Amino acid sequence: MLLPTHVQPRSEPYAANQAGMRALLETLQAHLETSRFQGKDKHTDRAHAAGKLLARERLELLLDPDSPFLELMPLAGLGGKGFGPGGTTVGGIGLVCDRLCMISANVGTHKGGAVDHATLQKSLRLGEIAAENHLPFIALVESAGANLPEQEKIFNYGGASFRDITRRSKAGIASIAVVFGNATAGGAYVPGMSDYSIFVEEQAKVFLAGPPLVKMATGEEVDDESLGGAGMHSRVSGVADYLARDEYEALRLAREIVATLDPPQPHMVPTGPIAPPAYPAEELLGIVSPDVRQPFDAHEVIARLVDGSHFTPFKPDYGPTLVCGWAHIHGYPVGILANNGVLFSESANKGAHFIQLCNKRHIPLLFLQNITGFMVGKDYEQGGIIKHGAKLINAVSNSEVPALTVMMGASYGAGNYAMGGRAYQPRFLFSWPNSRIAVMGPEQMAGVMEIIQRQATARAGGEFNEVQAKMLRDHLIKEAEKKSDAWYATGQLWDDGVIDPRETRTYLGFCLAVVNNRPIKGAEGYGVFRM
Repeated sequence: MLLPTHVQPRSEPYAANQAGMRALLETLQAHLETSRFQGKDKHTDRAHAAGKLLARERLELLLDPDSPFLELMPLAGLGGKGFGPGGTTVGGIGLVCDRLCMISANVGTHKGGAVDHATLQKSLRLGEIAAENHLPFIALVESAGANLPEQEKIFNYGGASFRDITRRSKAGIASIAVVFGNATAGGAYVPGMSDYSIFVEEQAKVFLAGPPLVKMATGEEVDDESLGGAGMHSRVSGVADYLARDEYEALRLAREIVATLDPPQPHMVPTGPIAPPAYPAEELLGIVSPDVRQPFDAHEVIARLVDGSHFTPFKPDYGPTLVCGWAHIHGYPVGILANNGVLFSESANKGAHFIQLCNKRHIPLLFLQNITGFMVGKDYEQGGIIKHGAKLINAVSNSEVPALTVMMGASYGAGNYAMGGRAYQPRFLFSWPNSRIAVMGPEQMAGVMEIIQRQATARAGGEFNEVQAKMLRDHLIKEAEKKSDAWYATGQLWDDGVIDPRETRTYLGFCLAVVNNRPIKGAEGYGVFRM
């Protein structure tokens, strides 16, 4: 069915929403601009003078001309004490010789490409996405290794990145390391464990211990080139498979290797003409409020995401606070679950049923989150809201078709879990800049804390301090708001990026191409459903 629309672009609420969302998008663009920092001018100028390219220049030359690139987690570490948003790695998915590949590029001109905590977590997530979607992994390497002041945060988890390279190799997922500069200490294992390694002559320096550490440990004096230079590794140690004369040849060799890999076996490739939505994506800015307390109709969002605005609903009159149904996005079939209010028992049961159907039909899921949680109260508890909610979470947990999640508003409590939150391992999760994620809303949290304090004071026979309580309440709300907004969440890597709502369809289409890169098979069983 063609979804109707009831949007009124000339209304005051629409105009207010649009103004608020545009302000948030300006903040997003400012953060993204900061994340593209590739080092101080003196460092970038020095690199160019030495005939070296910057990380994003290498990336552009590696990718097919004029092809799309899905940058992931560009704001990792935002607001933290590390190396700034994005860390010292540019990562994402793009086309190399017409093949989808995961690409990670060290920004060697920023902090020497050293790895801080956010960069490490970002790199591990890139590896996870590559493994889940069977994507060849191309590492453009130039890094000084771990950021030593953060070694206690990095060391234990850092080894997982090397482990994952070998596990991908075992699974038949190729890893290609192109080394442009330093790859020291643990970083030496990136080319060492990759299936293919390319070293740039007179630039690549790969060793477990550099000359100073060798001197300290053994007393031996040795120069960079004979210890770990590209020529030595290509002619003596055998760590390098290819010796490139310059960076351009190194990138050409990487493309040639990708071209020789076994072709992917996609689940499906869309054919035929693809109809765009019947309504403009621009209207999403007026439909959705920057204030997550203001409701909006999920059907209006779906109508601006799916092909032709055509949507086949499932149980439309039962459990209506959870919208379920089938559609296509850029030609790919998808089963959509979208919130239109709090989750009741009926909507939870409906969602569990729908997820089972999508698994039977091997159709990926799309969760559109705007959820404050499950309904609470005596009648609902006695009606079994826990066991019914558990059915939905059971279905989400054991579903085996790929899932995509977009946080387009609130994402609170167990509602986050039931709607494919980060803990439930969706293949991709993106946030809109107005989104909020927390155990509960700031006002509710502060109110609960106040009730607990009042009860404790009453039991102790004391007098409740109203002034102090208000100060504490205001402080709790302020802190909760700060630590639940989209900027804090993306800085903590709770999503794969904050995106402009108007670009959601494009992101979803790209991600559906990625998850269809390999055969899709739904779950054949689930855990026990409490009846």
